[in-house]
Amino acid sequence: MKILFIQTGGTIDKDYPRLTKGYPFEITEPAVQRILENINPSFDFEILPLLQKDSLDLTEDDREEIYNACLNTEINKIIITHGTDTMIDTAKKLAEIKDKVIILTGAMRPERFSNSDAGFNLGVAIGAANVLERGVYIAMNGQIFDCQKVVRDSETGRFVKKDE
Repeated sequence: MKILFIQTGGTIDKDYPRLTKGYPFEITEPAVQRILENINPSFDFEILPLLQKDSLDLTEDDREEIYNACLNTEINKIIITHGTDTMIDTAKKLAEIKDKVIILTGAMRPERFSNSDAGFNLGVAIGAANVLERGVYIAMNGQIFDCQKVVRDSETGRFVKKDE
C-alpha cells in the first residue's frame, strides 16, 4: 500500500516559529512528516506540501488545485491534512473523483501541542485508508464520515453524521 499525504494547511500544521515580531501561529512544515517519523510506518508514502493556508483563507482556485493534485496522481489512496473550518467544502468538491480513496483530516489543536488530536486523527485516517471503498471521507473525532453525510456541530466543533 502507498499513501499520498497532501498538506493544505490548517491548525494541524500550525507552529510558533518566531521568537519575536511574528504572527501568533504560522503554518509550517507538514505535521504528517513528524507524526510518521514517530510511528515507523510499514507502508510506502509520499508527502506533497501543496498549500500552507488556514482553511478560512482557501479560495475556489485553491480547491481546484487540491482537486487536480488528487485527480492527477497515480496513487489511489490519498490523505489530505486540512483546516477543520472548511474541510467539508473541500471534501464535497473532491467527491467528483470516483476512483480513489480520499480522506481529509485535521486537528482541533496544532500537532506541536502536547494535547493535540493530530496524531490520533491521522492514525484513524491511515487505518481507514486500508479498508474503505473508493470515495471521499472525513476522519475526525475518532470516526469516518462519508463527505456527503457529515456536518459540523457549531456548539461542540465536532463532526457528526448528518440527520437524514
